[in-house]
Amino acid sequence: MFEVAAAGIGAALSAAFMGLASTQKRHAENRDCLIRLSSSLEQVSDRLEELHQDLRSERLEIFTRLSAAERAIARLEGRQNQN
Repeated sequence: MFEVAAAGIGAALSAAFMGLASTQKRHAENRDCLIRLSSSLEQVSDRLEELHQDLRSERLEIFTRLSAAERAIARLEGRQNQN
């Protein structure tokens, strides 16, 4: 009788430890996945910030050139009005 009870308790403990090990493994996998996703998100964020800076500098260059062109046109129009 004791052998049957001991075998039952042993089987129950084995199942509990296997479940606990499986749960710990899943948590570790989830943690690793979260770390990878966080790292990827940070990298995308950095690249987006670089793109934003590039767009700002491009926009500044375009508007600087546009302003110079407008001033040149205004000077040319002023000369034509004088003649």
